[in-house]
Amino acid sequence: MSLGRSAGVTDTGRRRRRNEDSYVCAPPLFAVADGMGGAQAGEVASRLAAAVLEEADARELSEERVVDLIQEANRRVFQRSNEDAAASGMGTTMTVALVDRADTVTIGHVGDSRAYRIRDEQLEQLTDDHSLVAELMRSGKLSPEEAEAHPQRSVITRALGTEADVDVDTFRVEASPGDLFLICSDGLTSMISDSEILDVVGKRRGDLEGAARGLVEAANSSGGEDNITVVVFEIAEAGADADVDDTVRLPAAAAAGAAQELEDTLSGLEGVPAVDTAVVSAAEIQEHLAHAESAAPPAGRARREPHRRSVLPLLLLVLVLAVIAVLVVWGLYR
Repeated sequence: MSLGRSAGVTDTGRRRRRNEDSYVCAPPLFAVADGMGGAQAGEVASRLAAAVLEEADARELSEERVVDLIQEANRRVFQRSNEDAAASGMGTTMTVALVDRADTVTIGHVGDSRAYRIRDEQLEQLTDDHSLVAELMRSGKLSPEEAEAHPQRSVITRALGTEADVDVDTFRVEASPGDLFLICSDGLTSMISDSEILDVVGKRRGDLEGAARGLVEAANSSGGEDNITVVVFEIAEAGADADVDDTVRLPAAAAAGAAQELEDTLSGLEGVPAVDTAVVSAAEIQEHLAHAESAAPPAGRARREPHRRSVLPLLLLVLVLAVIAVLVVWGLYR
């Protein structure tokens, strides 16, 4: 067996001004990071984390090294958050996959970005979400159907950069020829179901970049409420030629420029807010578990805020009333 083709695609989605996701598609190392923190802080956090992996020496990679890399990413994000007032409170998820042997894939995971394996037309979620709703589901307080509509479904319980240290979930999974591994941000999984993911990939199995793009298109068709990032790679038969499909993500500098240009040219989306996600503590999780039935969303904790209303219509109304008043007064004194 050997590592086969791979591809990565990221998209801003239909509701966001900026893309705060980053990804790494550098065989044998793959990752997705979903930043948070408002303004450009989430974008900074995810890129800092991805940069750590991009700097890694492939010859030194191992399960232990995956943990070290994620811990280093946490250190950098936390340090920047504490040194830069504009980035205060930022953080990022990170899910990493390392093909460390032909028959083994090591997963490192913090947050709610996910890793899946597709085998024999079956989709298996490999990671457990570090989110409040997932905790409620695991404790039996919520059903999967209730979780889908829960007002706190975007509150995560673990992220890089919010604390000096972070617990990293790591494990190995067995790989076989024909297996397809998928890593994605929650902008995909919050928009389409597992069965839809499997259907899209199944129809484009021979074209990994096409499959990744198809998943992004499906998420956007369902609303595109968040940034969407998909990384896919396959396990091939021994001796098969590996091929890395073209990616579509802008380089960091170009993407930053594009984001600034977007700020100046947006039309009709000025009311779209910045992302404001917080990470809840273990004590807060226990409190929510104890009061799940009557829990209300804590202020500022939800990932998505309602759109701010534009003040332009109000200003126009005041202007019109002022003009009318002037005309009335002028008419009375003619």
